[in-house]
Amino acid sequence: MTNSAGYELFPHEADMGVRGWGGTPETAFEQAGLAMTAVVTDPVSVRPETAVAIRCEAPDLELLLVDWLNALIYEMATRNLLFSRFDVCIEGSRLSGSAWGEPVDAERHGPAVEIKGATYTDLRVFRESERWIAQTIIDV
Repeated sequence: MTNSAGYELFPHEADMGVRGWGGTPETAFEQAGLAMTAVVTDPVSVRPETAVAIRCEAPDLELLLVDWLNALIYEMATRNLLFSRFDVCIEGSRLSGSAWGEPVDAERHGPAVEIKGATYTDLRVFRESERWIAQTIIDV
């Protein structure tokens, strides 16, 4: 396995799995955010124009991943935004980060689905060889 960052989607019944990986848990969380955007639209089509600060806290990395993704979903829904760039810092049980994006443009983004929430199904954050992997199922 390589240490490079990336993400993928994986099917799960009526919902969608998101998986991000990288050399640190922070990078894996950032990539999971990109994977979540990819459920809705191609992240390349989203301009990183507006920054939104995200703060959350949880007792372990798995619960922190769910809180991070659900905070992003909340911001997407309340601000009508899509995100394409993320910056995550994890210190102990606290995550502070930023997400950059732009308002949804139905013609350009062609949103495929509406994301309802990150679940605890298939929730895992772990180190495998030289990379960290963060994954869960997204309710769409």
